[in-house]
Amino acid sequence: MTTKSSFASLPKAVTDEVFDLLGQYKADADPSRVNLGAGVYATEEGQSWPLSVVTKVEQQLATEASPTRHDYLPIAGDLVFLKLARDLSFTLDEKNAESYQEDSQRIASVQTVSGTGANHIGARILTANLRPRNVWLSDPTWANHRTIWESEGVEVKLYPYYNSSNSTFDFPAMISTIENDTAPNDIVVLHACAHNPTGLDPTQEQWKAIASVCQRKKLFPFFDSAYQGFASGDPVHDAWAIKYFYSLPQPMEMCVAQSFSKNFGLYGHRAGAFHLVLAQPNAELKETIVSNLCHLLRTEISMAPKYGSTIVRTVLESEELRKNWMDDLKVMSQRIRGMREALYEELVRLETPGSWRHIVDQVGLPHSIILHERGYQLLTE
Repeated sequence: MTTKSSFASLPKAVTDEVFDLLGQYKADADPSRVNLGAGVYATEEGQSWPLSVVTKVEQQLATEASPTRHDYLPIAGDLVFLKLARDLSFTLDEKNAESYQEDSQRIASVQTVSGTGANHIGARILTANLRPRNVWLSDPTWANHRTIWESEGVEVKLYPYYNSSNSTFDFPAMISTIENDTAPNDIVVLHACAHNPTGLDPTQEQWKAIASVCQRKKLFPFFDSAYQGFASGDPVHDAWAIKYFYSLPQPMEMCVAQSFSKNFGLYGHRAGAFHLVLAQPNAELKETIVSNLCHLLRTEISMAPKYGSTIVRTVLESEELRKNWMDDLKVMSQRIRGMREALYEELVRLETPGSWRHIVDQVGLPHSIILHERGYQLLTE
């Protein structure tokens, strides 16, 4: 006699297309196959590339063999790592220690399971406290954005972003939608740099216009920062939009989900941070926010992984290692740009129909074109 399972009527969940594609890639025995799945920087042989500075730190940590290396982190995370991560995002000026200390009371930070964890913990606290009518995502956007916000019961709406007719950023349509269709307390998710999946970013003047609309319409900007330093090779340049929003003469509240997967090559170690920014410094309110974020983290993960954040911390607190990291960022960003240019030039040489200028206008990992050299050959032959 069989008993019907309590889960027999459970519908199948929608699977993730990127990881479905990656599974198909791994199962395919064809030696000429090309990985167009998850955005991971790879060598000419299609292998992962541990950054040289990361390898150096790993060797250093192994030699030190600290007896506390496997200990739990606090629920909020490694506080030194969080300060360094915060400084990297907001490029704060520490020359005047007193004013810096006061200004830092605007930012409540916790360590997360990379960018996905930061996006989700941000969605949870904003949903509970702002009770937004809508969250606005770019069309298109990283698929997990929609999944995360729908899991919190917030209605997802799209603002135009990509003009498929000419492969450009459709700024007029975006700004018009945000201006005319949003309501106070709506959340607007923005990609800090290297927009995923288009690789097209606003200019500085366009960012200023977006900030103005957010401020005037009383919207809540939510920056997803997954490619800082990886996009251009310069972390300060890639954080320009965040810094501009943060430094407005009439400050507004905002938040940043920060990932170190791409810019440190720590994909599987899940190092990330979430920063919630207040309009004014308020040490007591900041601590209240951190305590609430810790409560949410405790229900999900208890505390973040330690190894990846230890590597990031070790690099960022050393002047020499930070320089080594900058060199690695340049290696990755320059190679990606060079491969984009090579692909563009070959398409032009072959008189391939259409305009391919967008390939070199975009930045970061290409999510819609073939980047790997072997794939490039397949495309052009």
